[in-house]
Amino acid sequence: MAKIVRPDPSRLLSQQVTGGRYFVLNLAPEPAGALTLVLGGRERCNPDYQMRRTTFPFHVLEYVESGRGSVQLGDRTFPLGPGTVFAYAPTTACEIRTEPNDPMVKYFLALAGRDVRARLRQCGLALDEARPLPAHAEVTSVFEDMVREGNRSGALAQRICGTLLELLLLKIEDTTRLAPQVQEPAREAFLRCKALIDAEAERLGTLNEIAAAAGVEASSVCRWFRRYQGTSPYQYLMRRKMNLAAEHLIENGGLVKEAAQRVGFDDPYHFSRAFKAVHGIAPRNLLRYRPAG
Repeated sequence: MAKIVRPDPSRLLSQQVTGGRYFVLNLAPEPAGALTLVLGGRERCNPDYQMRRTTFPFHVLEYVESGRGSVQLGDRTFPLGPGTVFAYAPTTACEIRTEPNDPMVKYFLALAGRDVRARLRQCGLALDEARPLPAHAEVTSVFEDMVREGNRSGALAQRICGTLLELLLLKIEDTTRLAPQVQEPAREAFLRCKALIDAEAERLGTLNEIAAAAGVEASSVCRWFRRYQGTSPYQYLMRRKMNLAAEHLIENGGLVKEAAQRVGFDDPYHFSRAFKAVHGIAPRNLLRYRPAG
């Protein structure tokens, strides 16, 4: 039987990023097995970001959340911007650069298995090509869910992320079939703001911060959320913060004030009131639900 060599994760990841969030699920997949999610993450590129490689152990799917740049795949160069998705093979020479004045934030997934090429082709992605998705905010949300779930310890993490991978590919397939002219601009703008809150809830604190990060008017954000979410953007942000705090307390324990600071609250009493308003119990009572060991 051939020996399975597990790559060193540190050699698979770029060092020219800040705030990278990564997960590793299976570094020794069966080459002839079913479609497998190996690892993935979200990276905020430094202004001098430049990644160049001639080979890689796995197929790679990348998606630009924000910022600008370019990618050279083989002898072809493609512009990169918000909503651009591209995939390349293990033997593809790949070079990615970011615009220094508008650094990219991007997600990536490393994939293995006999079905990778066929499954990517099925959802409208040709290897060694980049294409913009006409409606992409929902895709961002699925990527963010995958990064979060991939970082949670538990026996079902790999299965959950595998299910999210299939959802992601279906979302991309559905999106690539939509003609740009039939998109509803307001809904797309709402989904971008929602995805921004999902990804950046820990650092965002006010409606004005949400609007500034999205580059839109605060009144527009309120209108979109009332229309499509049935709540205010601030209420949605608070629920997202409290969900992150609950995950932290259940998985890591620790002091309530540590969980509060993690989601941007300097006052633990204010945090406790907000937590109870969302979850119905005080954060200290949530510690009883921590798994043993």
